[in-house]
Amino acid sequence: MNKYLCTFALSALVLAACGKKEEAPAAAAAPAAVASAPAAPANIEEKVLNIYNWPDYIPEGMIAAFEKETGIKVNYDTFETNEALHAKLVAGNTGYDLVVPGTVFAKPQIEGGLLQPLDKAKIKNLANLDPALMATMTKADPENKHLVPWAWSFTTVGINKTKVEKALGGMPMPENAWDLVFNPKYTAKLKSCGIAYLDSPTEILPVALHYIGKDAYSNSSDDYKEAAAMLAKVRKDVRLFSSTMIDDIAGGKACAAIGWAGDINIAAGRAKENGSKDVIEALLPSTGALIFIDSIGLTKDAKHPNNAHAFIDFYLRPDNAALMTNEMNYNTGNKAAVDKIKPEIASNKSIFVDADYFGKMIPPSSFTNEARESMANAYNAFKKGK
Repeated sequence: MNKYLCTFALSALVLAACGKKEEAPAAAAAPAAVASAPAAPANIEEKVLNIYNWPDYIPEGMIAAFEKETGIKVNYDTFETNEALHAKLVAGNTGYDLVVPGTVFAKPQIEGGLLQPLDKAKIKNLANLDPALMATMTKADPENKHLVPWAWSFTTVGINKTKVEKALGGMPMPENAWDLVFNPKYTAKLKSCGIAYLDSPTEILPVALHYIGKDAYSNSSDDYKEAAAMLAKVRKDVRLFSSTMIDDIAGGKACAAIGWAGDINIAAGRAKENGSKDVIEALLPSTGALIFIDSIGLTKDAKHPNNAHAFIDFYLRPDNAALMTNEMNYNTGNKAAVDKIKPEIASNKSIFVDADYFGKMIPPSSFTNEARESMANAYNAFKKGK
């Protein structure tokens, strides 16, 4: 575990020293930042590529730039949870070529034959990837045969600082930010301005387990019962379970939320664009946040594998990887992109975390099928208020 964290922290340090996301309209013009080098050689496949990704998770104009360069028409659909993507992959005949699962879900997808190995000879820009990050991904993808990092961030607490301070009155902020969403002392006050949870058991239960001192990726049904008992104490204070966290935070539906740091930073920018003077922040809980890595994978039934490889290679160009971080506020696994990251992004500690804090964070792992069932049962009971 310590060796794992040190390796990943080294990657974070390198990025910091140098330095779910916006869906592109089909007719958007290609941004100047996109590199102009040619993509993979032409192939005899139908000029179509079907991608299934998270909402708000690609820079504006990137799809249009790829289409213009290659002549490949991209059909881009979105899902809102890892559970939804996993169900589609298990059902088969997805109709998609590329998908973007979190590594926690990617491991059983690889083991179940739902994703096929990549042809690395067709992805020249693989050399741009950070070896330290790729090493961490071997926990899900041994030998890095199936996955390429799309972006990474962490699950944490996001707040509208302006509204939270008002709701708390004279009560000081807790040392541990998780208290804001898990401790009835704080949730009873913040319910007036709104508490939101990501609507996903694999996002909520791991951090709840961590909060009560259990393994975030526990396989014990008893641990999930304890986490559910803790959550039940704050259920009456939770306003909504959200799959549209960016808009919910930016639009004022919630003043405190369990969400992805990248989305919270996007919400902060969106609120400013809309004229709000409220301060929105992604916090760094004193006991650590939950790291996740989203990755690109090729489905077992992909009809356009050559086009898929061409898109991966296009995405891994340094300019495109930097564009992802600069516009979407998610960290990149592309070491060649580091010197292209905007200073204000590189200095944001909720994007490029310091190494001393990184050591507190919870690295990705995976669950047994039995643990997933226990997790789903605990989450559903909590959500229904039972």
